[in-house]
Amino acid sequence: MTYGDDVRVVPANEASWEDVCAVFGDRGEAHVCQCQRYKLQPGEAFKKVPVEERAHRLRTQTECGNPRSKTTSGLVAYRDGEPVGWCAVEPRTAYFGLMRNFKIHWDGRDEDKTDDTVWSVTCLLTRAGYRKRGVSYALARASVDFARERGARAIEGYPMLVEPGQSVIWGELHVGTRSVFEAAGFAEVSRPSKRRVVMRIDL
Repeated sequence: MTYGDDVRVVPANEASWEDVCAVFGDRGEAHVCQCQRYKLQPGEAFKKVPVEERAHRLRTQTECGNPRSKTTSGLVAYRDGEPVGWCAVEPRTAYFGLMRNFKIHWDGRDEDKTDDTVWSVTCLLTRAGYRKRGVSYALARASVDFARERGARAIEGYPMLVEPGQSVIWGELHVGTRSVFEAAGFAEVSRPSKRRVVMRIDL
């Protein structure tokens, strides 16, 4: 799938593990998280799961290097053949953090949390050196196509609300911004806090 003029997006199982590692880097918040914060099982504490174990889990979840796999946990973006971005997108039920700890996502909403035909985007990551070049926008659009192709009936995102000139850290902004989701066709369905909005597309 190609988005914009030069961003190609593939399911992570069609990418190599080396490419995924290049996007996550070897230091910083993304490297430490390995996209596991929302994936931890009940009773697991994030700080007690070593980075090496988080990376092992990500590799298993993505099925990297296995293009025949029918499952994967995200998408990888390329520009000019170079891996530049990652998007975590799966059935909402795959994210145990959404199901239990992050009550903020459910305030004021009356729906079945266990409906696995509703998918979620929980992380949009652009590799250092390639930011502010539309990679997140391409990934958000690709997530919609990917979820639809896999049988989703809806897809959600949980972006931060960022005011002009407001400073935020990656640890907050990994969920994406409202403008990224709006450009991909998502619409607001609830605003559970001053800084968080739930956005969704019914497919």
